[in-house]
Amino acid sequence: MQTYLVGGAVRDELLGLGVEDRDWVVVGATPEQMLARGFTQVGSDFPVFLHPKTHEEYALARTERKQGRGYHGFSVYSAPDVTLEEDLLRRDLTINAMARSEQGELTDPFNGKKDLESRELRHVSGAFKEDPLRILRTARFAARFQPLGFRVCTETMSLMRTMVADGEVEHLVPERVWQEIQRALHEKAPGTFFQILRDCGALDILIPELASNADFQAAINALHCVHANDGSTAERYAALLSRLDEHACLARAKVMKAPNDCQQLARLAAAFTPVINQLDPVQPSAGALLELLEKADVWRRPERFSQLTRVLGCSLDPVDRQHLEALEKAVVAASGVDLQPLIKQGFSGKELGEAIRTERLARIAQAACCSST
Repeated sequence: MQTYLVGGAVRDELLGLGVEDRDWVVVGATPEQMLARGFTQVGSDFPVFLHPKTHEEYALARTERKQGRGYHGFSVYSAPDVTLEEDLLRRDLTINAMARSEQGELTDPFNGKKDLESRELRHVSGAFKEDPLRILRTARFAARFQPLGFRVCTETMSLMRTMVADGEVEHLVPERVWQEIQRALHEKAPGTFFQILRDCGALDILIPELASNADFQAAINALHCVHANDGSTAERYAALLSRLDEHACLARAKVMKAPNDCQQLARLAAAFTPVINQLDPVQPSAGALLELLEKADVWRRPERFSQLTRVLGCSLDPVDRQHLEALEKAVVAASGVDLQPLIKQGFSGKELGEAIRTERLARIAQAACCSST
């Protein structure tokens, strides 16, 4: 039985980066031997075990064989006769296909260290094309390491284009696509992820609404702005889709099975963009401002409204961003309506709601009037 540190931990160590997660491969062992040593089995598709003290993952060396389309079309073989090199051969990129023994010796059968030094993302073997999820993973690594000068090598990009043309991307399940997109949104250069997908043709399948140059560039600019402000996942996703039509935006978010908070914030950003563009820049209508605030459900969801204004601050054209100030002044003016005087006047039920709205409208109108004088 031999144990090796593998994958990202070895890669990041060689890059001089901090190592957060450590994964191990065990060669020459059986599940029974692992259990006898106190490990806990957690893998269902193939044998993965948790160390009894560190709780780090230890996987038995394995090989994979393609049997169907998409991400799940594999059969896995794991046994003591699987070698370390055979296990590394099934991995996606050469920089992720290195191992270090417990004695510190590096095993690098596919020249991953050389590709680290030349800053290239290169597939390990032709088996790369058997898993379409690797297109998204490669794009995500490009987004992570772009500040270090990494690029997808010509041969790998060509292979990714072939995979797209062969229809492999169409067999990806939405849940796995979303997992990769969510991670990519928080990488160091998130726009690079979508640029790589666009270059290989996968974006036309996954988010076809961003096909045009103008829409794509506007989306990436908004995403980079939100990223620079350390926005949440929902804010980043909303910025990406903010130039879409409201219905198209929500439809795409549902197809991608994005979480509800991401769907709703993206829908609001898409809905607000054309309306804000039409506001009077000198003295916007109090009624129009109140309708926007009500659409955003600002009094019940103030934090989401704050997220929305941050997204719009990044996604709107510079000339239209001035309208956000009017919207933010309106919410301050309309907030804090005291219910007690209205109740004392006899308002209740639906009439109370209408009285509150009338008061809010008056406050917004007064604030807008004072701002313009």
